[in-house]
Amino acid sequence: MELALKEAWRLHPKPDIIVFAAFQFDPEASKDIEMTAGTGLTLLRAEMNTDLLTGDLQKNKAGTDSFWLIGQPDVTLVPAESTEQGDWVVQVNGFDYFNPSDNSITSGGPSEIALWMLDTDYNGRCLYPRQVFFPQGNKKHGWDRLAKALRAKLDPDRIKAFAGTRSLAFRAGEYGQIAIKIIDTRGVESLKILDLPQAL
Repeated sequence: MELALKEAWRLHPKPDIIVFAAFQFDPEASKDIEMTAGTGLTLLRAEMNTDLLTGDLQKNKAGTDSFWLIGQPDVTLVPAESTEQGDWVVQVNGFDYFNPSDNSITSGGPSEIALWMLDTDYNGRCLYPRQVFFPQGNKKHGWDRLAKALRAKLDPDRIKAFAGTRSLAFRAGEYGQIAIKIIDTRGVESLKILDLPQAL
């Protein structure tokens, strides 16, 4: 990625858009691609369908598009209703992705999010999920499926708290910023980083 950017800066005329295509992206590469505002370049992350490795087996149905472009999560940071447990709450509203079959932008709501994670004290290098949520909380997805795989019993009250799109209350950490990662129902990831206000 660094070599591609260096080459782009040497080109005349300089390109407006660079598309990085891969079957999987390192979290740090994803962060660098998504945090390029104000650089004069638009960087896009195209996650390729792994069926391309076995093209003769690829089925012609929804969800088998060769490339997916997903936008950053649409999130809202709001003050917590009670400061006893923390000062801030994150609400995940959804995301947008590019549909290559008809060249349209499609909005994905909470029903399209398989999992999302919140690092309440992101250090800028690695994501440490302090809260993990499965919005599709039913017998075939989310915590119930994980409990079955682990052969464990789950506390229904705690599972309910981690089954939606609203985080638990938290306080600002040492680094003063948070990271929200979503994974949609296809397995495509997207990351958003927010700076926390210094005071309420």
